[in-house]
Amino acid sequence: MRQGLSLRVSQHLALTPQLQQSIRLLQLSTLELGQEIEQMLEANPFLEMDHEAAEREQFGLTQADMPVSEGDRISEYAPSASTDNQDQDATPLSAEPGDDGVSWEGDGTTETTPDDGEWGGDAKARTNNLGDDEDKDATELARVQESLQAHLLRQALRLRLSDTDSAALRFLIESLNDDGYLEDPLESLAQSLAGDDLEQIEDLVHHFTVALGLLHSLEPVGVGARDLGECLRLQVRALLANLEPDAANHHAQRELLDVALRVCQQPMDFLARRDIKRLVALGVGSDTLAREAIALIARLEPKPGRRFVDVERNIVVPDVLVSAIHKAGATPKFRVQLNPDVMPRLRVHDIYANVLRNHKSSSSHAGLQQRLQEARWFIKNIQQRFDTILRVSTAVVERQKSFFTHGELAMRPLVLREIAEELGLHESTISRVTTAKYMATPFGTFELKYFFGSGLDTESGGSASSTAVRAIIKQFIAAESPKKPLSDNQLSEMLKEQGIECARRTVAKYREGLKIAPASLRKAL
Repeated sequence: MRQGLSLRVSQHLALTPQLQQSIRLLQLSTLELGQEIEQMLEANPFLEMDHEAAEREQFGLTQADMPVSEGDRISEYAPSASTDNQDQDATPLSAEPGDDGVSWEGDGTTETTPDDGEWGGDAKARTNNLGDDEDKDATELARVQESLQAHLLRQALRLRLSDTDSAALRFLIESLNDDGYLEDPLESLAQSLAGDDLEQIEDLVHHFTVALGLLHSLEPVGVGARDLGECLRLQVRALLANLEPDAANHHAQRELLDVALRVCQQPMDFLARRDIKRLVALGVGSDTLAREAIALIARLEPKPGRRFVDVERNIVVPDVLVSAIHKAGATPKFRVQLNPDVMPRLRVHDIYANVLRNHKSSSSHAGLQQRLQEARWFIKNIQQRFDTILRVSTAVVERQKSFFTHGELAMRPLVLREIAEELGLHESTISRVTTAKYMATPFGTFELKYFFGSGLDTESGGSASSTAVRAIIKQFIAAESPKKPLSDNQLSEMLKEQGIECARRTVAKYREGLKIAPASLRKAL
């Protein structure tokens, strides 16, 4: 074996700190981005929100008396926050910054630059989602909504209980889950308080048992149940207790409720499958009464705490807004714009930056120069994130114009690669942009990934979007006869009649994705 030296030229991509931050910011959701900005504001003194600068000016804490040259003045940056998909081209900004030789150590520059100005200048500092200052924000409405625990504790205050029973009831109330169920056994709850003291555990279980009976008497009915069967039984017993004895059909109603109670005492699988024959064989009652009892049970509330769940969890703040521009006798155009409520107003702290500029000769400020450079890159990467979201959203709207005009039935097949090739970006970048980012459209708010879907072959040689096929399946099921619901095989044959090749297993997958029960469970009794 001979040894020797050789030279070889190769290229590789170096992930600079700026590039890593740009990629990370791109894949964050709106909520996560807000948290990231809060952390950066706390860690970097050179970064501030625009309203903080306004407060300084209000109290006279500005540098008006300091000589600042024209080149040192901080100019505002107003991003291209909207675009018309018919009239304007997407901004040519790249989604990911290249390696331009600048690192977090700073380039030694302490001069203020145009990038130091506020970003998001068109956005309002504090606005709600409803457009009117006098209207309440949805998140404010969520905060004032009473929780399940508060609702139960308010009722418990009206009960004349000893201190021990009151404490036991409060502990059980605070142990409920969001659906109003008590998931942990009483013995486990007692052990969590008493440890290995068996005598104290037994005493606590006794108090918890008494408190559980009190909890079951509170509203909403069914709260504190350990499982679905107990929740339904509590509600049926409440109906029995409230049954008026002098009603004309008192006997018939009581008989029906008795049968419903016996049905709820059976395994829930029989009830879920509506297995009338099995229930009748177990002695719950006649065939007719069993059917009526199941229909009555279907009207009960399986999750007593559902209406108390904080609505703030269900709020989705869109990153992009799409509005239609209608002109007489012309095809509607669609304007795509960033949501100003999610665009942060960031800027470099002008006072700190100018002080550092005046002392740039000092070698002890290398760390501060690094933080200043870090603030500038953070603002630039935030700007780049929103510009990329806008570019991708504009391209999606252009490709899916039929959806924005006619709805989900007109959705076209679309894959990430098509948008990536059109914008000159990588598929991974498009994937990051479309994850946890939402678009408000005339048909509702959707995640950007909703507009991407595979295609199914049609008889004409084209393809139909999987989203459109789901919409067709939903329409077929909505129009079916309740007594003879359509099976997956029948749905597959109906799609073939429409010219769409869709196997039965694919129909079943789409139906399950729509959270629609199979035909056996959709059949009316």
